[in-house]
Amino acid sequence: MEKKSGILYLVPTPIGNMEDMTYRAVRTLAEVDYIAAEDTRHSGILLSHFDIHTPMISYHEHNKAEKGTQLLTMLQEGKSIAVISDAGMPAISDPGADIARRALELGIQVVPLPGANAGLTALIASGQDTTGFCFIGFLPKKGRHRLEVLTRVGAYEETLIFYEAPHRIREVLSDMKRVLGNRPVAIARELTKRFEEFTYTNLASVVANEESLTLKGEFVIIIGGVKTRLDEDNAEGYTNINDLSYEEEVGELMAKGIAKKEAIREVAKRRGVSRREVYNAVERANQTDGEVRSQAEEEQE
Repeated sequence: MEKKSGILYLVPTPIGNMEDMTYRAVRTLAEVDYIAAEDTRHSGILLSHFDIHTPMISYHEHNKAEKGTQLLTMLQEGKSIAVISDAGMPAISDPGADIARRALELGIQVVPLPGANAGLTALIASGQDTTGFCFIGFLPKKGRHRLEVLTRVGAYEETLIFYEAPHRIREVLSDMKRVLGNRPVAIARELTKRFEEFTYTNLASVVANEESLTLKGEFVIIIGGVKTRLDEDNAEGYTNINDLSYEEEVGELMAKGIAKKEAIREVAKRRGVSRREVYNAVERANQTDGEVRSQAEEEQE
């Protein structure tokens, strides 16, 4: 008779406040055969707090291939395993995603538990649109690759959610302002902890006053979608890009030094229309402007 596989549990842990641990999470961690933890010393504090004595196995980004295979073999032998992150939801910007995918490919049952998540916690207190949002997580460390990602997501209408480390936060915010333009932003730091802090501002203001940022703790950055772009000359008010014509928006980009062809491409991407449609609108506007100038010159004569 074929032995039944065990179950892989994805168990969230607190992102700062131990009281955010759920009853179900505590029970699951106490009942499984093993716990796969990112940092066994860090997770040991959590397990000790809740009097959990389940043995741990180190499983992190740098050993996930080898240890993942070991964990999958144990699951196939009928063992139950819980995967936990250092903080928050496993498999979100976390190697738990890899073991979950591999387990599913082998027909092993994967059971997710609900719980703490930094991105959603920051989002609901950000004041930004929550009907549609896109989780980006950590941006690439290298500047060129980071700019490429920001350029791609910059056309999204949905609210954007990013994670960032304190030693890169200023550099990343500067790149965001450079690529995304000025937009409303909520910056959350030390979520659920004693010194939790929210900063509600816009990208231009936070970059201009970057020295005011406290460079401690992990950051969550919530930025409005492309339609919430702020008027550079009036950071207090919102400018909906749909209030601008295609030719006006192309003109704005060209005034910033962007070539006409690239400006047309960018506007088409933002609006979800073809480049030909934007090009034709710009040409019609240029033709109309030319006719108006000719008429004015004739009247002066």
